[in-house]
Amino acid sequence: MPTSDDELEFSDQTAIFEKPADNERQHLKALFVKGRVDGQPMTKILIDGGAAINIMSYAVYRKLGKGDQDLTKTDMMLKDFERNVSLVKGAICVELTIGSKTLPTTFFVISGKGAYNLLLGRDWIHANCCILSTMHQCLVQWVDDKIEIVPGDSSYVIASAETDTYERTRCISGEIWEKDFSKSPIMKSHRSKQSVLMRNFNG
Repeated sequence: MPTSDDELEFSDQTAIFEKPADNERQHLKALFVKGRVDGQPMTKILIDGGAAINIMSYAVYRKLGKGDQDLTKTDMMLKDFERNVSLVKGAICVELTIGSKTLPTTFFVISGKGAYNLLLGRDWIHANCCILSTMHQCLVQWVDDKIEIVPGDSSYVIASAETDTYERTRCISGEIWEKDFSKSPIMKSHRSKQSVLMRNFNG
């Protein structure tokens, strides 16, 4: 249980989430990390607590040297927030390494392509026994009885124009706007980036 507004107690060790300055928290960046899949380096790994399962695009699956014969067939179908259905090509279990920790991880392979190579949902987050912070841009995970802090992959933010949208777009919440909300500078900024934001959200 939290012992103060700024600390979280983890067993006999303590991980501290420091309160960030205003200019450090006014971003909409998702949390991307680097890792390895079956020993192969992997970038653009999105950790998303809003997703239930782990997703891998078929293009990434093929780049890992996998074929259709390696897939476990499944009749699972995925729905996005608009209830559009995507067919799952199959499932595969790989050795996923994030930081110093390796965990057998099951991915559902889809034909679609998002702003990520891999998406890690609550299945991995809970199985891996970790806590993520998009605001602090880091992942805190237990490795046996010790705590490891894995920083976000800032190099992807710099290289990606779409992710840079989240870097430059400030939070809407937390301030009181004038009556003509649609004319505020922040809404103009959001409106100009809406298509990119929605495309990334749909994955």
